[in-house]
Amino acid sequence: MNLDRLKEILNTLYSKETCYPECINQWNENNKTLGHCAIVALLVNDYFGGNICKVKVNNISHYFNIIDDKIIDFTSDQFKNDKIDYSNHVIKTRKEILKNDDTKRRYELLKLKVKLSLIDEKIHDCIACSKMVEKFPNSKTVSFGKQKDIVILGEAPANNGWRKSGVAWYDTNHKLLPSGVVLQKLLNLINLKIEDTFFLEAIKCYPTDRKYLNKCGINCKKFLFMQLEEIKPKVILSLGDSATRTILDFKYKKFSDVVGKVFDINGFKVIPIYHPSPISPLSYKGNEEIFKNLNLEDIGVF
Repeated sequence: MNLDRLKEILNTLYSKETCYPECINQWNENNKTLGHCAIVALLVNDYFGGNICKVKVNNISHYFNIIDDKIIDFTSDQFKNDKIDYSNHVIKTRKEILKNDDTKRRYELLKLKVKLSLIDEKIHDCIACSKMVEKFPNSKTVSFGKQKDIVILGEAPANNGWRKSGVAWYDTNHKLLPSGVVLQKLLNLINLKIEDTFFLEAIKCYPTDRKYLNKCGINCKKFLFMQLEEIKPKVILSLGDSATRTILDFKYKKFSDVVGKVFDINGFKVIPIYHPSPISPLSYKGNEEIFKNLNLEDIGVF
């Protein structure tokens, strides 16, 4: 990792979700760095040290870094028509900046996204299943929710939907897929929306034949746990037999033997459920009681 690489990664991650709240209405894809200076300065400091500094630009606070007497400012382009005078800067401590709860929340989210992007690079470079899979066209293997307490673990990317749309459970027209409709009905039982949850696939690339699922699952397991170690969810809902066999560390005879039970795997609570595909008669009925009895407070969610 070097400064140029970090800047390149960050340019793919800026969003309204990580933007300073007062700037959200002005944020757009043509001004990606708007409202991100403080949390970006913190991240640059994480990786490369130096000082975090603040100046005023038209009475607006702006943060940047000084490393080995060199000014590093990844977000200066938000001030398109204003020249920044760095000479009157003041040095700010991390503690001062992170006193603000929203700044801390946005910083932690962007930091997580950077770490997961680095894991995605490792996934993209992996050739273990090269004769069995197609790579993701968008290179993302995580769909982010509003909070990371619950991760839904899918089996593998489907031929359509999220591997093409970039958003789990939705097609390229941003229409909820049939499995997503069923899952949302189940999540209604615990007062959650699909958008509230993180989504991962147990197998990261698209298997060209289902006969490869087991082998791909074995090869992908290390990447799955890398991601989970960064996300640190409080509960993982594994969808169906293949995803469950990938994440559990023991063999079982029938999937019905493990459905709805809570397993502690590497410190993570895993609850297998039937896949919400409407093709399955158990997609809703088989999961309804599981969700009705899912006590999120006991698990530590919320």
